[in-house]
Order: sequence, then C-alpha cells, then structure tokens
Amino acid sequence: MSRRVGICAVAQTPFKRDYWEERFQGMALIVLESLLEQTGLKFDETDGIQASISVSDDIFDARTISDNAMTDVLGAHFGCEEKVAQEGAQALYYATAMIRSGHVDTVLVLGHCKESQGQSRNMVTHMAFDPFYTRPVGMDFQAAAGLQAQAYLQKSGIREDQLARIVVRARNNAKRFPLPLEIDPVDPTEVRNSPMLADPIRSLHAYPVTDGAIGMIVAAEERARAICPNPVWITGVGNCMDSFFLGDRDITANFALKQALQRACRRAEIDRPQDAFDVVELSDLYAYQLPLWCEGIGLCPENRAQDWLDADGLDNHRVNLSGGTLAGSPLILGGLSRAASVALQLMGKAGDAQIDGARRGLAHGVMGPAGQFHTVLVLERDGSGR
Repeated sequence: MSRRVGICAVAQTPFKRDYWEERFQGMALIVLESLLEQTGLKFDETDGIQASISVSDDIFDARTISDNAMTDVLGAHFGCEEKVAQEGAQALYYATAMIRSGHVDTVLVLGHCKESQGQSRNMVTHMAFDPFYTRPVGMDFQAAAGLQAQAYLQKSGIREDQLARIVVRARNNAKRFPLPLEIDPVDPTEVRNSPMLADPIRSLHAYPVTDGAIGMIVAAEERARAICPNPVWITGVGNCMDSFFLGDRDITANFALKQALQRACRRAEIDRPQDAFDVVELSDLYAYQLPLWCEGIGLCPENRAQDWLDADGLDNHRVNLSGGTLAGSPLILGGLSRAASVALQLMGKAGDAQIDGARRGLAHGVMGPAGQFHTVLVLERDGSGR
C-alpha cells in the first residue's frame, strides 16, 4: 500500500448545453486522443495503459449497462474495464486502489454524460428515491436541494445578494480557466430576477444542463515520472454516505462531508485541513451549497457564512477558481472535473487562474439528494512539505 499514485495528464471536451453533434463515443474519443498525445502511451499490458475505468449512468444514457458501448474507445476490448456510476471522483478512488494494490501500473479514467438528451434531469434524479414514500410526492435532487437551501439560509442568514454574487463569480472565474465551458457571464440583477425553481433556489442558482466528457491518465510513481515531468500525487482519499431518507438527516450539518474529509486527511497526514490547501475545488450544484460545503471542510466558521462571504472568504481561500460545478459540469462528472481543475493548478497549467506556487489542493465530489454522498481527494505536487 506504499506505492504513490500520480495523475499524469488531463483532457476534456468542451462542456456544452447541448453537444448534439457528437455521440457518447465521439466525445470520449476526443478525450482519449488528447491523453494519448500528451503521454505517448498505447494500450499495452506491459508498459502502456493496462486498465480502464469509465464513468457513466444508465438512466442519463438511456441504455442498460451504459459502459458497454464504450469499451472499444476505452481500449478494453478483451481487456480490463471497470465502471463507476454517478460520482466521477470515485473513479480516481478506484484507480488509486487498483494501483496501490499492485494489480496494475497505469489506468485510464474517462467519463461522459449528456444531460440534454432526456426530457428533464429531474426525472433522472427522481429515480434515486424509494418508490413507495418519496417518489409518489415528486421528490428529486432539485426538490431536496430546495428543502436544504431553506434550512441552511434560515440558519446562516445568507442573503439573496450574496447568492447572486456567488453565481457571478463562478461564471467569471470559468472564463479565466483553460478547461472549456460553454457559459455566459451574468450580472447580479439577472440572477435575482431569474425564475424560481424550488424556493429559494432560482434558475441561475443551479448548475446548467451540461454535456461532455473528461478523462485522466493515472499511474504508479515509477511509471508516472516516465510519462510526465510533474505528476500530481493522490495522497488522500475519503468518502462517506449519509442516511438514505432525508428525514433521518440534519441536512445542514455536513455529516458525510466531514467524515470524508477526515478520512482523506488522515491518509494524507494532514492535521489542520482549514490551513492545508493552496486551492480548493468543491462540487457546488447550487449557489447556497458553496458556503455550506466550505463550512463542512472548515474554511468557513459554522453559522458565520454571511460574514465570511462578505469578507471575501471564497477568494481568500482560493475556492473554485475554475468556476466549479455551478459554471457547468455534468452532475456525474462534477467530482472528476474538480479533481482535473486542481491537477491543472498543481501542474502549473491553470492559465489566467494560476496560483503561483500551488502545491496542495482539495477536490470534492457529491452525489445524492441534499449532499447525501461526499468524496474528498487530496492532491499534491512534489515539494509540498509533507
């Protein structure tokens, strides 16, 4: 279990509102070709890509066994391919386990999603609820987020103008980051006047419907150093799932996020996470979730989010300099996208958003209603001072 695991390359298609001109396989092939060009790797059991991990979802893809049509693109015909459904950060967790176990040295991680092709992504997330008690009342992730937002805004005192500024900041940051996102700037008035989705969540408070694909090459230390000059090491991983029924949870308490953070930091030998990271990327599906998750990882004092936001807490802690999920990432690829954004920062490839000397970052993924399931990854570059 002592082998270090490094991210060697990152590639992404544009994240678009409707990627109608490419099929799933076409989007994935764009990512794969970029990764192979960056690393010079081939699919080879000896010194090339030895295993592939896909990220997809049967209901979003409208097909059973959604990875089945992707195996050729993943180089997995008669080879090793595993599937992670729904939360993309779990694919990096899985790749880390595969490499640290000694089973393989080099893994391709590649996820895809087309949220635009269904009638409504709310119909997809509706299926996550039990069929007897909560589906019949119309529950989906958006409705659950509305309940969480009401509870958290009442508890924290966050104002509507602060939520609007979070949205404006996310979209402005996305324009400075090199990963391509199809997102337009907005002003605070547009945000405040946008239609209500699930009170108090307005349409511009929610991440936009998004299509795209993203991938990485992950390798054991010796291979990683041969593939690229500055690998980004996965030094800590942790996840936790809260209770299934919303009524059994305190949806403002961040239980699962705190547990996931604790597990990741223990593996990365970090004692004070609130001071440990040069850059932080959080999966904020809705504007209110960004300060809520910041409370969960200790950046924002609990019950002080209103003052913390006014004091530029997000910028001071370099949170979501990529724009975050709120600027447009598919739901199931949110955590993978956040990890890619941190990796580019630590590689010095973050363009106009680059933080000089960034050496350690936190990437976060979330899935389930009102933040039921959280994943935390600690990523570091050489010389991070562990």
